[in-house]
Amino acid sequence: MTDSCPQSRSDWVKIDMHTHTHRSFDCLTSPEEYLATVRRRGIDHVFVTDHNAIDMALQLHAADPERVLVGEEVKTREGFDLIGLFLTELIPRGTPAREAAEGILAQGGVVYLPHPFDAGRSGAGARYAEGLLDLVDVIEVHNARCFRTSMNRRATEFARRHRKLMGAGSDAHTAAELGNGMVEMPPFTPDREGLLAALAQGRVAVRTRTSPLYRIASAYAKVHKRVLRPVPLRQG
Repeated sequence: MTDSCPQSRSDWVKIDMHTHTHRSFDCLTSPEEYLATVRRRGIDHVFVTDHNAIDMALQLHAADPERVLVGEEVKTREGFDLIGLFLTELIPRGTPAREAAEGILAQGGVVYLPHPFDAGRSGAGARYAEGLLDLVDVIEVHNARCFRTSMNRRATEFARRHRKLMGAGSDAHTAAELGNGMVEMPPFTPDREGLLAALAQGRVAVRTRTSPLYRIASAYAKVHKRVLRPVPLRQG
């Protein structure tokens, strides 16, 4: 993706590259509600990027293989988050960052750096990000849950300075947030090469800022699962 992107066309698609389901420890969105919402809103593609898990992403991909794609948001040993897109195998929580990135690439996946300058939500920061640049494919320049616009602005400037492709995601932890951050780009084959080629032509098309009040929903989800009633993982 460059600063001088071509104008969008009517056949281009929108993709939310960072979303969660109830498989994440801080989300209560059921797979049924998740699918119903993305279909109703006409979101062309979504990556399910649950925290340290891919089983629900695989289940939703099987239910709607063209729309739902498989990813994972991994908590690295260093303490920051790293996302792998197009995964087939889990990257374990606590894996060192470079090892995690190499594991993503070994699967034919895409290394995606989420909310790099949001220190309150496990952003990598410039120090860790610069140390991974040789392995990072895409930098998230719009995360709808970043409550300060400066966080996304710094990510955009960082991506431009290092000539990295730019991604966007809602980071949805409730169904209401799905689609709050999306990239518009040409249709692509659902694999590493197809996505990166399309992103190189695309543009961030949706930059909605999610209200900080939605953080309350995430906090409630944590309490609900730890104290009140854990949400079971539905199979089949």
